[in-house]
Amino acid sequence: MRFSKALPLLFDALKNKNIDYALIGGLALHTLGASRSTFDADFMMFLTQADQVKTIMETLGYRLLHGTQDVANYVSSDPDMGQVDFLFAHRHYALDMMKRAQSTTLLGYPVKVVSAEDLIGLKVQASSNDPSRCAKDQSDIEELMRQPRMDLDWKRIEEYYRIFNRANEFQNLRKRFQ
Repeated sequence: MRFSKALPLLFDALKNKNIDYALIGGLALHTLGASRSTFDADFMMFLTQADQVKTIMETLGYRLLHGTQDVANYVSSDPDMGQVDFLFAHRHYALDMMKRAQSTTLLGYPVKVVSAEDLIGLKVQASSNDPSRCAKDQSDIEELMRQPRMDLDWKRIEEYYRIFNRANEFQNLRKRFQ
């Protein structure tokens, strides 16, 4: 994906349709000061806006790879436009993540990004659902915890680990990073 081509088109289209979104995934890591190579764009938005997103993505030349009430994955035949994934907020935790998302800029565009704690929660969920992601997600989590300007809400992070029965793992991380 060539972010300098794809993201301005996506940001403008979402803004024109008044779609509230927050960055998650590698782009969110970047805006929070952690670096990792990423090859796609990941967004969280409200489930109620899923149909509008589908229209936008089709208008931009993307095709749906997979879609449920929880996620939608789109890919373009143009490698510069790459893959774009959407996580649809409709459950308590995701709705709260959307409320806590903070404003920042990316490529000169105003965007919102989920908090570091919520991004960690999403990483814990992803690696719990797909253990093959554990090493990469663990690295991302630790990179966020290393950020000197972060004043993390350790209780919220602990809650995410407890949801996925990983409290011992959390305790080890807390000892290392708090």
